[in-house]
Amino acid sequence: MGGGLPSTSPCSGPTARWKTALETISAGATPRNGATGKRRLAKKKGGSVTENRYNLLDEAWIPIADMGKAGLLRVFGGRECRALGGTAVQKIAVLKLLIAIAQAAATPQDTHEWAALGPDGLGERCTAYLEQWRDAFWLYGDKPFLQMPACAKAELKPYGTAMPQVASGNTTLLTQLQVEPPMSDAARALLLVEQMGFSLGGKKTDNSVILTKGYAKGKSAKPGPSVCHMGLLHSFLLGDSILETVWLNLLTRDIIADNRQWEKGIGTAPWEKMPEGEDCPTARALKASLMGRLVPLSRFCLLREDGFHYTEGLVHPDYQERMIDPSVAADTSKAKVRMLWVNPEKRPWRQLTALLAFLKNERDSGFECENLKKGIPRLAKGGVKQFGIWSGGLKVSSNAGEQYVSGSDDCIESETWLDTALVADELAGDEDWFARFKIRMEQVEKMGSVVYGATRGYFSDLKAQGEAHAAEASGLFWQLIEPTFQELIEACGDGGQERLAQLMGTYAAFVGTAFDESCPHGTARQFEAWARHRPGFGMLSQKTQSSS
Repeated sequence: MGGGLPSTSPCSGPTARWKTALETISAGATPRNGATGKRRLAKKKGGSVTENRYNLLDEAWIPIADMGKAGLLRVFGGRECRALGGTAVQKIAVLKLLIAIAQAAATPQDTHEWAALGPDGLGERCTAYLEQWRDAFWLYGDKPFLQMPACAKAELKPYGTAMPQVASGNTTLLTQLQVEPPMSDAARALLLVEQMGFSLGGKKTDNSVILTKGYAKGKSAKPGPSVCHMGLLHSFLLGDSILETVWLNLLTRDIIADNRQWEKGIGTAPWEKMPEGEDCPTARALKASLMGRLVPLSRFCLLREDGFHYTEGLVHPDYQERMIDPSVAADTSKAKVRMLWVNPEKRPWRQLTALLAFLKNERDSGFECENLKKGIPRLAKGGVKQFGIWSGGLKVSSNAGEQYVSGSDDCIESETWLDTALVADELAGDEDWFARFKIRMEQVEKMGSVVYGATRGYFSDLKAQGEAHAAEASGLFWQLIEPTFQELIEACGDGGQERLAQLMGTYAAFVGTAFDESCPHGTARQFEAWARHRPGFGMLSQKTQSSS
């Protein structure tokens, strides 16, 4: 993984990571101004924390790949932190917070200012901004970070209530993984940031608490705008460090002004001015700004030692109302907006042709991701030689208004890396890499369909239900493809014809491998069905039968 957001995929970015002595040191920075986790808490009756404690600038709470954890000042203080760690949801939620901080601290006017700023200039501006707003980043205190003390009258809930993987309510406990983990201050901070956009819809919140007079809430809370009803697929540009990743995804003022959905422009960061309720002027302004898409405040929370209070927060316009995150891909060409959703059976890297369709102004899919469409064309001006595309998210199910993670639902993520010069030539019309890549991906998709159809036909001949086995065989085929996907991207460039031919031959062999692994042929009856349907054998078998 080359930076920003690491993937669990066997594909890794071209930037090698070498462990340094710094990676063996604790990720926590030295607390400033008395910000230490060892201070005794002053509590009100009921256990709520009133003393300023645990400042997110200094304390180590952000998961960092290969390093442990770090505070905000360490992340923005240089390029030492290479990539975010944690789950796909945690990476998206934290990165959106980091981008929000950068937008509040140093939004450039245009591409020229963005390029002149650079990652290091951005880091300096963000560090100064954070120091200026230090008192807004206390996790506990009279004005706790991204929390609403007024919702203390909401029912106290265990932290596991807000964790999709934890069994709560009447959910059957099956494994130890479903038990609520011990909640450190760092874990609470991370969960709080997740709840801002990735809160699941349902009745777990205490919606009897209403802070805006005359405002009405239903029994079920709406899902956060980062997940919606099925789980949106988010995409970001990647650099060789978290700082560069934030810089690559930083929107300029002219881009924001051209986007009609953000009537209030960048907006005011919620830690600078928190809303007083669900529909106060501050809340309405936040919902009409870019800041409201980065830190949506979809839950009003208050952390405590023994649990937390939370209720439905701001209800944002959804994608059908043309309010769309810059990190998600939407097709707005028709009256009904379509979105790219997380699909655990289709890894995000298989969506790359849809995400990059703007390179040729193609309208086959119509999907556009603001982060990619606006970010990629300016990379050359910023002196970026290589960049990654990270995509991921959480697939969820729902029933009677209650969202949950079950069955095949899961967090997924993947990343790919590209040469900036190749994409720049493509945009200038001097290169046909994308056309070649798209053709090859269409061929590979057809191979996957062949595996699925052949496996289903095999089990149909044996009078068995074949859909599940066919899906398993197709999944195995794509698992075999994934480790070489980065090579396929590179081979589609000029001079890669020989390697491209080798890869396509290998993929054709994977078709047979996936079929053989999923279709036993030990008995005579199995062997007959296997020979009839095995890709490459079936046609020969049918010809033999017809000639006889």
